[in-house]
Amino acid sequence: MGMPDLAAPLVAWYRQNARVLPWRHPEFGAWGILVSEFMLQQTPVNRVIPHLEAWLDRWPTPAALAAAPPAEAVRQWANLGYPRRALWLHRAAVEIAERHGGVVPRDVDALLSLSGIGDYTARAVAVFAYGDRHPVVDTNTRRVLARAVDGRSQPGPPSRRDLAAMEAELPESDLDAAIVNAAAMELGAVVCTARAPRCDACPLANGCAWRAAGYPDTGDDRRRQARYEGSDRQARGAVLKVLRDASAVGIKIEDLLPDWPDRHQRDRAITSLADDGLVELVGAAARLPDA
Repeated sequence: MGMPDLAAPLVAWYRQNARVLPWRHPEFGAWGILVSEFMLQQTPVNRVIPHLEAWLDRWPTPAALAAAPPAEAVRQWANLGYPRRALWLHRAAVEIAERHGGVVPRDVDALLSLSGIGDYTARAVAVFAYGDRHPVVDTNTRRVLARAVDGRSQPGPPSRRDLAAMEAELPESDLDAAIVNAAAMELGAVVCTARAPRCDACPLANGCAWRAAGYPDTGDDRRRQARYEGSDRQARGAVLKVLRDASAVGIKIEDLLPDWPDRHQRDRAITSLADDGLVELVGAAARLPDA
């Protein structure tokens, strides 16, 4: 399914229907886009926006964040979840300050060499901050391609083939390619959703292979997220919340969540947070990292 089938209707639809989001403003800047991409991983847009604004008010440049202790990044991350992202973002800011003169790099390989940045984020920054032409593929894009191009109800697990599949749909012009990248993501987020796609509102309906085949259920082999309630992730989040509210000295380990129902799970959470560099164990106390 070549470019004309997908790109033109996507561009027209996006120009009419795109949500107004802070990072889509032309003046938003590469650092803001990089921070937003870190925050948006596995986190809904409406939860990210207030955190993003507070973060950029506090640290408007990579150098500003690099000058702060990592503990402050973990504190400011608050309850956004997956707090390793805060540490990686802090490390990336230090790397940008040291290697790139404080300017978020434009080159995909330079972006990929920063902490916490993979295929998606590197290309998202190059495309949406700098206007370069690359395929940008997230889970929403993969679902749109799986249905419209491959006639499948859900995408398979992520693979390198995803970038080639998106590349095949991009127009030649850098600007149009950037819009098609954004539009495919937007369509997957608001119309071509995982559970209840709104095919009546879809600009690709007439050329969609999945619709033409009668919406077959071709299975779903994506990895399922484990339940949060009662999980180790919940215990880790609870430990971090206590330490975010504590003084820089930290808290005695025996006083950390003493009422947690599963003491082994609590201890496992503290140990794994220390292994990830999110917590420092100092004698019999735990605290957020300060260097």
